[in-house]
Order: sequence, then structure tokens, then C-alpha cells
Amino acid sequence: MRSAEITRTTAETKISVTIDLDGSGTYDNDTGVGFFDHMLDQLSRHSLIDMTIRCAGDTFIDDHHSVEDVGIALGQALTQALGDKRGIRRYGDCHLAMDDSLLRAALDLSGRPFLVWNVDFPTQKIGNFDTELVREFFQAFSTHGGITLHVDRLHGLNSHHIAEAAFKAVARALRVAVEADPRKGDAIPSTKGTL
Repeated sequence: MRSAEITRTTAETKISVTIDLDGSGTYDNDTGVGFFDHMLDQLSRHSLIDMTIRCAGDTFIDDHHSVEDVGIALGQALTQALGDKRGIRRYGDCHLAMDDSLLRAALDLSGRPFLVWNVDFPTQKIGNFDTELVREFFQAFSTHGGITLHVDRLHGLNSHHIAEAAFKAVARALRVAVEADPRKGDAIPSTKGTL
């Protein structure tokens, strides 16, 4: 079973995350941040990773702690569900078009976290959501998921479309990377013998 359940409680947030890497993209996400829930739904649907996420956070201050801490917990859940990463493809990439936006995501489930983020937004807000929090989420997710992640905006005029295309592109790349490699059985996808 490539699944995991993580709970994380701090003075700022209380979070539970349940994922199944071999799911069908079903989701039930409630973080108290509407736009972020919409993005998490996209991440689940397009990666085919089942997700149930609950977050009670200090959104009376702002959404930062909730978004970042969900990224931490989701990254930890991914790491736990992947185990030693035996038999996975490891790498994934996607060019994703959404209306005016074109985003590219490439990732390696290397265990060596690194984020390259070349995504600018034309506005500081999407509704009440701070656009800078999109990067904060992916920074936390890549760090705690042990992911080398590159995300680039190639085109885009609408902040909502740019953010959504970023989540979908990462999701599609993640879908490929976590899949079983039919040619390698249960081998570790590294010449080192470990990831």
C-alpha cells in the first residue's frame, strides 16, 4: 500500500493529510482557504493521487501558515508513501496550457530537495489569496517531499490561470514520477542503489 497519513500540530495550525499514490484522483480538501482548496483539488485530480486534507489555521492573521504547513505535511506524506522509492519512474515533466497560460514543470523524486521557481504573477492577489503563497506551498512541498522541482511560466496574463496551470503541471509531472516503471520491477531508480 503506497499510502500515508500525517498529522501536524503547531501553535499556528492543526493539519491532517491522507494520501494514496495509487488512487484515482479523488479529493476532499478543507483548509479554510478557498482558493488553496481549489488548487489542492487540481493537484489531486491531475496526479491521480487521492487526498484528504484538513487544516485549522490562524487565518485571522493571514493564510501563510496554513498554506506553508499543508505543503510541509503533504511533502512528508509523499515521502512516507513512497518508502524507498523502489520501482518508480522517479522523473516527470509536463508542459501545461491553460487559456493564456503555459507552465512547465519538471521534477525528480531524488531525495535532494531544491526548488527553481520562475513564475511571476501580474497581480498580488487572486481574490483574497496572496499570489506569493503559491511559491511558499511548493517550497515547503519540495523540501519535505525530497523533490527537485523546477517550475517556469512561459506565458500568462491572468494570475488565476497561472497559478492553476502551475498546480496542474506539477500534478501531471508527479503522476508520471510516482508511477511504477514496468521495465524495472522493484529496482531502486538510481545507480547509487538508494534514494
